[in-house]
Amino acid sequence: MEIATFGTGCFWCTEAVFQQLKGVTSVVSGYSGGHVENPSYDEVTTGQTGHAEVCQIEFNPDIISFDELLEVFFNTHDPTTLNRQGNDFGPQYRSVIFYHNEVQREIAERIKNELEANRIFKKPIVTEITAFTKFYPAEDYHQNYFRNNPDQGYCRYVIAPKLDKFEKVFKLKLGKTI
Repeated sequence: MEIATFGTGCFWCTEAVFQQLKGVTSVVSGYSGGHVENPSYDEVTTGQTGHAEVCQIEFNPDIISFDELLEVFFNTHDPTTLNRQGNDFGPQYRSVIFYHNEVQREIAERIKNELEANRIFKKPIVTEITAFTKFYPAEDYHQNYFRNNPDQGYCRYVIAPKLDKFEKVFKLKLGKTI
């Protein structure tokens, strides 16, 4: 098993997407990239801790590659908006790849550069690619948020449509949800 750590804005959306993929065995919402030890959600939402909302994804590279995870990453959020995804704004919502080893860094930079060179997005990609240092799991009520709260407004109007689009585009990569 390997680990990937991605920030694509709100971790509820990220978690709901990556839980659907074949080869992903665990997705945990949390915080990474900041300077405060054991931050709380309330602290992170101020934008003052330096942390991003992220998901730590455990995956089997024999079933799904890091490249494939990055394909999903770049196609399920807007990597061209600095510190913003939809109505969520602040550095905690930044687009970020926390690489766990040199191979992940090289793959992330290669894919980002290829997307830029091919002008896949109308604006420059602002996704941060930085070394992973520490991960803090979010509070229990954030884990499996979409599954546990499908009728909550944000889930119904933001996450559900994103999942519908994701499932159509990536139907061959979908597996038993974890």
